[in-house]
Amino acid sequence: MICRTLLALLAAAPFGLAPAQAADFLPYKPEALAAAQKAGKPILVEISAPWCPICKTQKPILAKLGADPRFKDLQVFDVDFDSQKPALKALNARMQSTLIAFKGETEVGRSVGETQPEWIEGLLEKVL
Repeated sequence: MICRTLLALLAAAPFGLAPAQAADFLPYKPEALAAAQKAGKPILVEISAPWCPICKTQKPILAKLGADPRFKDLQVFDVDFDSQKPALKALNARMQSTLIAFKGETEVGRSVGETQPEWIEGLLEKVL
């Protein structure tokens, strides 16, 4: 049993290194965002819509950045533009493809319609 577990760990982690932690991608809930803010977590709120081509471009960029060890503590909350209108009002967001960065309770940056990976990375770096 121990051998199987050890082999599974080694197969999952090249060269026997522990697997890197990744950002947490979570559905938006006001109480979850408030708890993360109160705890002083690095946070990104992603406002997206399934029909939005810019959102579809942002998603793989965010997934790749979320896998970067620098962003292992990042919590990403996905707000559905079509069904979560009260969240849009609370966050003062008017468009899908909006990214809002928080360091705890403080908003440190916001972008709308950005698809350049290095610019999105720069936004995320503000929460560290």
